[in-house]
Amino acid sequence: MPVKKSDTLVSFPVSTGTYTEMLNEIINRSYMGISSSVCIANVHMIVTAHQDDRFAPVIKRADLVTPDGLPLTWAMRLLLGIKQERVAGMDLLPDIISVAEAGDIPVFFYGGTDEILETARQYLTVRFPLLKIAGSYSPPFRSLTTEEENEIARSINQSGAKLVFVVLGCPKQEKWMDTMKNKLSAVMIGVGGALPVMVGMQRRAPVWMQKAGLEWFYRLCQEPKRLFKRYAVTNSLFILLVTKEYIRLKIMRQKQHLSRL
Repeated sequence: MPVKKSDTLVSFPVSTGTYTEMLNEIINRSYMGISSSVCIANVHMIVTAHQDDRFAPVIKRADLVTPDGLPLTWAMRLLLGIKQERVAGMDLLPDIISVAEAGDIPVFFYGGTDEILETARQYLTVRFPLLKIAGSYSPPFRSLTTEEENEIARSINQSGAKLVFVVLGCPKQEKWMDTMKNKLSAVMIGVGGALPVMVGMQRRAPVWMQKAGLEWFYRLCQEPKRLFKRYAVTNSLFILLVTKEYIRLKIMRQKQHLSRL
């Protein structure tokens, strides 16, 4: 069964399909050298897209939008009647790398600090010794010129990379992937904070918290100053958006039912 886009969830369509189907879709596109962007969506991304008219089209143009957080899968079931399993970036990243190693697919890391990229290189050399790391680049903390973007695209294409892991955080990484669409002969995946977790620079929530949809709370406890405002605002807005959409759909379905009587 192929991966497809669902009906719009609050602000934009989310891809539906099993975890394995989405993983295979990414790998197949990389083998064919199809320029693609993969957004790993959580509550923060949905609320940002809802608030920013310029960001929402970026997500809508993405080739895959995987439901990273459990709240998204709950909302999909409540609003759309779709039973969708979670496709989390922290699971997807190591699995893609494992398949890339076995399939001889070159990978590139774009974004993050020099420290993160060096730690990742050391980790991957030990954990995935046969993985082809085509290159990595830590961009400056400023907007790039068109000339710089074109030079980066040339460099990545010349490296032979077919998978590009983008570590810029939301929404910056999604905007960068959208800009690079059709410039790179590779699949771009916005992995954000999944890379430092994978290589051991940060810890992931215990499994019971992951299953309970509390992974965000674990991250909040790790970085309260940076994340408190984001979670306090975005989680509240997400609940409000889902509630409003639920009421809207219920009223619409009642009207449709009455019209058939």
